Amino acid sequence: MVFEDDSVLVVNKPPGWNTHAPAPYAGEGIYDWLRHREPRWASLAILHRLDKETSGLMVFGKTPTANRSLTAQFTARTVLKQYELVTDRPVALDSFTVETHIVRDGSRYAAVAGSPVGEPAETRFRVLRREGDRTWLEASPLTGRTHQIRVHAASRGLPILGDVLYGGTPSGRLHLHARRLAFEHPVSGTVVEFDSAPDPAPAAALLRGACVDPDETDAFRLCHGAADGHPGVYADRLGDWLLVQAESEDAAREWLAQERGGGRTPGSIGNSATSWHPVRGIYFKRLDRHVRASTPAQACPIHLEGETAPASVHVRENGLQFELSFTEGYSVGLFLDQRDNRRRCLTQHVGAGFPLFESGTTGHQLLNCFAYTCGFSVAAAAGGVKTTSLDLSRKYLDWGRRNFALNGLDPANHDFIFGDVFDWLRRLAKKGRKFDAVLLDPPTFSRSKEHGDFRAESDYGELVTAALRVLLPGGVLLASTNAARMEPERFLSVVSTAVTSERRRVAPQFYAPQSPDFPVNREEPAHLKTAWFRVD
Repeated sequence: MVFEDDSVLVVNKPPGWNTHAPAPYAGEGIYDWLRHREPRWASLAILHRLDKETSGLMVFGKTPTANRSLTAQFTARTVLKQYELVTDRPVALDSFTVETHIVRDGSRYAAVAGSPVGEPAETRFRVLRREGDRTWLEASPLTGRTHQIRVHAASRGLPILGDVLYGGTPSGRLHLHARRLAFEHPVSGTVVEFDSAPDPAPAAALLRGACVDPDETDAFRLCHGAADGHPGVYADRLGDWLLVQAESEDAAREWLAQERGGGRTPGSIGNSATSWHPVRGIYFKRLDRHVRASTPAQACPIHLEGETAPASVHVRENGLQFELSFTEGYSVGLFLDQRDNRRRCLTQHVGAGFPLFESGTTGHQLLNCFAYTCGFSVAAAAGGVKTTSLDLSRKYLDWGRRNFALNGLDPANHDFIFGDVFDWLRRLAKKGRKFDAVLLDPPTFSRSKEHGDFRAESDYGELVTAALRVLLPGGVLLASTNAARMEPERFLSVVSTAVTSERRRVAPQFYAPQSPDFPVNREEPAHLKTAWFRVD
């Protein structure tokens, strides 16, 4: 965040984050993420856009008055927009203007001179400095066409560094930054101007620096496979520790070497306003689809470098503390991709216009099925909710009690039930127990003596039906799965069919993509499907 008042919000968008979601079930754009994050941002309006790979200043309107004023200013081209770019091609002139029409050309755009086809576009360029074979230029677009600066720079033989789509030299990111933004304030009428120098850190690091508050959170996904340019490698910052997941130890060490080769300390993020201390130790976990056949000792992460972690380590997430362990099997105790959903339980704010509870913030009860180490329960309890945590493992429920205690929450004031979820949902329904919210985040596969095998792909509807029988009218159901073969459309259809079969209806519904530190692209599709439903 750069500036906020009652009328506008100005942010510094990192590279690698869309302005808005490109598709219904893709990752959230920065606009979507902001709008659903805080109630005061629920009415944010998009007034202009930046390409996904472009970084820099953006302004959002917060009121109808601000929206009308800024829209008129953008339309009249009175808003000052200045970009800074880098090219590694020789720049002969110190200043020049490119004026063409821009037309769509497959997945790209093209500059067409002397033709009425396409949209007219004009950009002014000015050299800022030259260093070796690189030149920094200021670009001032007088119009606002898609890819305008990129197309115009390439049309003069000066493709931007990192812009391979338009012939630029490959780099870790697109070196195009919206540096200056000035407009007439919609209420005061005075001109307000903002300046943000580009940060040279890699795009992946800047993305984490933008969406992770180090005062509240030190556990997050640092590298997410192909979405961050490293197929098959996933790295998590876990407090003082780094966990690298890959199909082989060699692949993990290669990623670490690349990080160091770029002059970076493994485990760091890049944001000039954010600093992270070096990790104390690094662990490796082999990605294994057959992990259920391994013993906990065989499945544990392997120590690679630095200090050996103690039996339990503590991390922060959304201001809460959680206990993790590298010695308890394949999972360390917290699924980081659910961080934003746990925050929704903590703040009792699901999304724009969707409070978790419609009637106040106290006196509510929440049932957390497949509770694992009770991360959702701790977040809800910290928000003042009475929780019931249900899981098939006593060990994990005891772990959950320790997480409660870590946060000054008395486990005795909450319920912990050991047993099969289906069995206990039947028991609770028979006893007439009802909850204001029920959370379902089951493993893709599980087995119990009471119910037998559970497979999310085939049995999720049965699970939802059982959960609805303990959900109060107007209550909220969280349904989530990372089952690879369940596409979002099918997943939502399964849940909706189960609701309808119980003669109930959903109003409203909110689909929550995975957190921004788990970015999504074609090479790394979304794995997590999560939806919140208010069920009448």
